[in-house]
Amino acid sequence: MFVAEETIKKQAAVAAKTQTTPILKRALDVLSSVRFGVVLLCVLVLLSVIGMLIVQQNVNGFDAYFASLTPAEKLVYGSIGFFDVYHSWYFNFLLLVLSLNIILASIDHFPPSWSYISTPKVTATRGWLLKQKQNAVLKVQGKSEQEIAEEISRTFKTNGFTPRIVQSKNSSYALDANGNKNYSEIVSKTSFYVFGESGRWNRLGAYIVHVFLLTLFLGHFTALQTGFDADVRMMPGQTMNEIQLIEFNLDKQERFAVGLPFTIDCTDIQQSLIDPKGSIEIANTMDWRTQIKITDPNYGETVADVSLNKPFEYRGYRFFQASAITVGSARTMTLELTPQNGGAPFSVNLMRNGSTSLPDGTKIDYEAFFPDFVLNQGKPDTRSADYNNPVAILNITKSDGAKERAYAFGAKLSDSAPIGAPVAGYKWRLKEFEKSPLAHVLSIKYDPFNAAFVAWYIGGFGLIGALCFVFFVSHRRVWAMIDESGGNNFEVVLGGNTNRSEQGFEDKFKKIVGQLGEKSDADLS
Repeated sequence: MFVAEETIKKQAAVAAKTQTTPILKRALDVLSSVRFGVVLLCVLVLLSVIGMLIVQQNVNGFDAYFASLTPAEKLVYGSIGFFDVYHSWYFNFLLLVLSLNIILASIDHFPPSWSYISTPKVTATRGWLLKQKQNAVLKVQGKSEQEIAEEISRTFKTNGFTPRIVQSKNSSYALDANGNKNYSEIVSKTSFYVFGESGRWNRLGAYIVHVFLLTLFLGHFTALQTGFDADVRMMPGQTMNEIQLIEFNLDKQERFAVGLPFTIDCTDIQQSLIDPKGSIEIANTMDWRTQIKITDPNYGETVADVSLNKPFEYRGYRFFQASAITVGSARTMTLELTPQNGGAPFSVNLMRNGSTSLPDGTKIDYEAFFPDFVLNQGKPDTRSADYNNPVAILNITKSDGAKERAYAFGAKLSDSAPIGAPVAGYKWRLKEFEKSPLAHVLSIKYDPFNAAFVAWYIGGFGLIGALCFVFFVSHRRVWAMIDESGGNNFEVVLGGNTNRSEQGFEDKFKKIVGQLGEKSDADLS
């Protein structure tokens, strides 16, 4: 009884294992299939597009974008994580599954691809060669098999194929006078083959693409998990030692500060315009330049310029130009001063947030600049962001210590205009100025392991190079079988194939056949 029960249990275990194995195998087949990987990649691309179309929560201008949404949009986008797509659990999960798919697919398909390199097919039968899309048969006489093989080898090499001459011993039955097989006599025969190929490493091109894709994914994932990025507004004179990040939870957003191990001072901003007389909008901009000074208690002071094509990196923090607050301001100003008691006007240069002194001891300090000046409830303001009525507001300290405020208008005002009346013994006018936006927006990315560098520069550029290698290089193979057709006559059977660029290979094959045909007629026949 005990033996019977044990046998039944074993049979049940085997049956259970038999039923389970196909399910696991099918799951692995799906997970490692190329079609499944393409679907995952398309979904990730779609999510990335959503991340570009919907303003992400750490991007400058998110507050205004969020306020413009309806309550339903805020709830839906927030609940499914569209305000922070790249940090969402499903984006990282899909990235993980796609990486696993790439690894399993590579394991499944690598052995056959490697066999093209490790053990290439160097011989072939006549029937197999004639079944190739590109094939030809040539008649040759007057030369030995070795000489013919060497001639074919040279022709292959001239056309860019690496040749290899192979001798193969074949055994066959002798024929009697009636053409019947003589089973008592076996004839041993040595056949010559010439094999040529080019671009064989292209067979591994897909796996090179896989390596760079995984590098891209790993670097991206590491950068997202260990670092952060935020857009910050930088104005001359501004000092900061922390970055404000935003965390969004359904119907509310919370700000939290990320402290920096150093202090950043914005010392200057400059904008290079295509048309200096035009606007400071992005369409009229060649470059933005932000000068910053980093004060680090451990490393001292560092001065850096950040421009569009010149990011700056410091201790894992990378500074990029992102945008600008295109409200008109001025970087440098030239003031025209006319003495109240008579005398020739003279010019004075003044920097934004700067100061200068006159020969009589009067000190001029920059206070503000308004591109389209207007008094709003008695306070200076601007109607628009454009330079319609530019005004520089100055603080004047006389030699006796008395302080006054002066308005330097770009337009000339009459002496009767109260706002244009002399101040501190001078009439003030804004003669000219260098246009500059109110502020620049810098993107600050923290990446302690330089994972983003690995991802985008090594993975990204490597992926582009690998794809070019895959699509613009092909594995081409040609075979020539030299077969004796009686006496000193030989028949050369040619065949060839390629894994892509069929038209180009067809032209190359015809060229080889033509060259061998000419030599056959002139030298070998």
